[in-house]
Amino acid sequence: METNRGGSDTYHRRVIDLRLLRDDPDLVRASQRARGDDESAVDRLLAADTERRAAVHRADDLRAAQKAASQSVKKATPEERPAVLERAKALAAEVKVAEEEARVADEALRAAHMSIANVVAPEVPPGGEDDSVTLRTVGEVPTYDFPVRDHLEIGTALGAIDMERGAKVSGSRFYFLTGPGALLEFALAQLAITRAVAAGFTPVVAPALVRPEAMAATGFLTEHDEEVYRVERDDLYLVGTSEVPIAAMHGDEVLDLSAGPKRYAGWSACFRREAGSYGKDTKGIIRVHWFDKVELFSFCAPEDAAAEHLRLLQFEEEFLQALELPYRVVDIAAGDLGTSASRKYDLEAWFPTQGTYRELTSTSDCTTFQARRLGIRSRDADGKPQTVATLNGTACAIARTIACLLEFHQRADGSVHVPVALRPWLGGHAVLTPGMSLAPSA
Repeated sequence: METNRGGSDTYHRRVIDLRLLRDDPDLVRASQRARGDDESAVDRLLAADTERRAAVHRADDLRAAQKAASQSVKKATPEERPAVLERAKALAAEVKVAEEEARVADEALRAAHMSIANVVAPEVPPGGEDDSVTLRTVGEVPTYDFPVRDHLEIGTALGAIDMERGAKVSGSRFYFLTGPGALLEFALAQLAITRAVAAGFTPVVAPALVRPEAMAATGFLTEHDEEVYRVERDDLYLVGTSEVPIAAMHGDEVLDLSAGPKRYAGWSACFRREAGSYGKDTKGIIRVHWFDKVELFSFCAPEDAAAEHLRLLQFEEEFLQALELPYRVVDIAAGDLGTSASRKYDLEAWFPTQGTYRELTSTSDCTTFQARRLGIRSRDADGKPQTVATLNGTACAIARTIACLLEFHQRADGSVHVPVALRPWLGGHAVLTPGMSLAPSA
């Protein structure tokens, strides 16, 4: 591992390569248009880039002139020296002014660039949320010969979910997982981590609090800022996903990717304010303010990103298959992509009480967007530094997955079938029943 040295606080060295914008501004405008974002932000960024380059050029020229004037002082005759000294003094003052102008232009460029999302991949469907495209549907949706109950009713009867006491202690949309519910959390985490390690991911327990720079660099202080919990006293943010700390853990480093992508499976608590979602999935544990999650994250060479994206998708599909859940793969439309994502797939599993598929996991290709902001690079085959690509994917968002499992695998007598893959971490139990013993099954 190498750490970048020198000039790390200078925008043009640390954060963004603007060649794409300069060479093909219409491509960036088209991306903004596809997302439903402001196209004029591209023109503001171009103007800020031009102004910054001019300010830097002026500061460089003045520093060169100041250096030449300083050299002239040594060569000046006694008669010439006062005038030469005055000229050098005046240039020094001009340099200070020019450097401050360059600093201000630098900050203006940073602000302008932070307002623009990643460029959408050409394969992404156009339109908004309703225009996403289902690529395939896997598994059979069952029919039930009894009235299906929602996950909260089932979980309460099992002694697995306690919303009432969660609200008493922490407020609405908080909960306790108790008894078999707690065991389901641990079982899902173990299954996700075990499968991830077998697939070559390094397990990580990630911090749930991060600095503002990490949150901004990963794209979560733009359209997601209303979703984020901030601890103002300490100027820290509670993460909504361990994508944030894992992306930032290699900030300002040069990674060795000669053996292939660097892959992590991160565990963390996740916190989301769910602003504006009142009345939508507020019952139970589908849309809550806190949950635990296992997140997949990859650093790779940009040319390997598309293949890595499919690899993450395959992992997620196989995980849902292990949970014996029917699902569909959805190619998310441009207007519904997050700030950092160039392309995103959602995996939606069947919720019988809603009569529809709902997102359980997703995976996003963020290309070099996050890594440029974080200063993360590798060396290519010729030893030249290049910005890496980053990708993320949900292995298991545990609360929502528990909700789906309870609903989909419910039985008429109030019991719940346990998928075979989970049984080793549930004491060998094949069925969850109200009042059951949690001791390992014979």
